[in-house]
This record gives sequence, C-alpha cells and structure tokens, in this order.
Amino acid sequence: MNKNVLQTARRSFIAATAATVIFSVFGTAAQAAQDTLTIGLIPAEDSQAMIESSKQVIEQLERESGMKVVPFVATDYNGIIEALRAKKLDVAYLGPFSYVLASSVADVDAFAVAVTKKTGKSAYKSLIVVRADSGIDNVDQLKDRTFAFVDPSSTSGHLFPKAGLENDGYKLDELFSRVVFSGSHDASLLAVANKKVDAAAVADRIYASAISKGQLAQGDLKVVWSSNDIPESPMVWRKDLDPSVKEKVAKALANIKDVPWGDQGMLNGFQPTSDAAYNVVRDTAKVLNLDLRSMK
Repeated sequence: MNKNVLQTARRSFIAATAATVIFSVFGTAAQAAQDTLTIGLIPAEDSQAMIESSKQVIEQLERESGMKVVPFVATDYNGIIEALRAKKLDVAYLGPFSYVLASSVADVDAFAVAVTKKTGKSAYKSLIVVRADSGIDNVDQLKDRTFAFVDPSSTSGHLFPKAGLENDGYKLDELFSRVVFSGSHDASLLAVANKKVDAAAVADRIYASAISKGQLAQGDLKVVWSSNDIPESPMVWRKDLDPSVKEKVAKALANIKDVPWGDQGMLNGFQPTSDAAYNVVRDTAKVLNLDLRSMK
C-alpha cells in the first residue's frame, strides 16, 4: 500500500479515535450534570440539629428525584450566594434576608419553603411578650421598661419587631429604658418570666414550643404585639436551571416528609413560594437601612 495512503489512514484513525474519546468524555460529563444536583446548605441557629436534618433531607431528595445530590457547605450565606453567581450551585437554602440579597446580585428565584407538621404553615410571626401579671397591655405601656431582643441579626427576635415598632411611630431609644440581647429566644422568654426584663421579642413557634415543653405555663406570659407574617427561609434555584430539573426537584422536595428540620419539628414537605413573598423582607430592610451582606 502507498506510504501516503497509510499515513492518511493512520491520521484519520487517530482523529476518529480522539473524537470518540472527546465525545465520550464530554458526553459523560453532560450526562453527569443532568444526573447530579449541587445544593448549598448552611447551618441555621441550631447548627448541629440543622446539619443532621440536612443529611436526612439530602438522602430523601436523592431517592425522590433519582439524582445524585452533592452538598456544598459554606461558613456563611455570602459563600452560598457567590457559588450561585458562579453557577457552581443549582439550588440552595437561604435565610429570608440573604435571599433578598441573592436575588439582587444573582440570577436566582425562591421556589419552595418547608412546612412542618407542628405548624402546617410556611410563615411565622414575631411576638412581644410580657408577664401576665405585669399590668402591661400594649406597646405604649412599655415606656421606660426594660426589653430583650435575641440577637442583632435575628429575623423574628430583632429585625422584624424593630422595624414594626418604628413603622408604628416608636423610637426605641426613647421607648425602652434599657435594651439587651439575650442570645436566644428561650433565654428571652425566661428573662421575662423571671423578671429580668419587662418584655421581649420572640418567634411565635418558639413561644408555643416553650409552653408545650412545660418550660412556661400557658398563663405565665401574654402577647402585647404581633408582627406581620414572616416568610420562612426559602429554597432557591438558578433561573437558568433546566426546566425538567426544576420540575423534578420541586416534586421531590414536596414529598420529603417525616424528617426533623432544625428547631421547627418534623417536615411535611416543601410547598411552592415565589419572589413576591419576600417583599415584606425587602420593606423591612429599607425601614432599617440594613446592610444585607451582614444578614442571615
């Protein structure tokens, strides 16, 4: 056979083989991308409980979706947001304020929120509670009283009640004689019950849980103020995620039940939500002139 013909045949064989290998590699990668879901998670206030419940949720998500779920754990929400921006994550679990930030800097949408069997709701409220025998029946009567918030970055234990009171025309530095941060909702409740402070802002579900656990009696405290509904922390996805993957993930999350979800109790699935549900969070951020990059 002619030498040139042999060389041409050899080059054609090598090119065809290389093309086959390249196609195989990239084809496999594309298929893997379709079969793999990357999810960003970060511990909530109860870190250990959230980490453990996340593992169980991931296991059920894999079973329900038929996809391999690869978790990405960051030390803070900004790490999750940056990963979404860089398209290294498909979906993520964010706090309400962090979602508002993410939606302004990354191409993402809130699409689902957890619903627990304990509440059956996808929203909660901030309450201001006082001792039942305090003689305090409304916010006006908190003038010159001592008050406990939970933590500067707590949604229901500080930000929403602070914004709500300011919207109602109160100046907190003039209303209260002293303000402290207790560090937790339970600590705030006990501070009121034990007469360490006159009033405190807490999450309604944690107040109800303290009563059900016997930490407080039903008649020990009473509510003198309640916020508007606060949307739960959302699951978000990149807007450019494949529609078939979105459908698969949404259906899978809706079927995840009977696993613990942080301090909120047992999951009863995730129900649909939308970006508009977080307008109340945006309004709160504006009232308080918040730096959203520091919020949870």
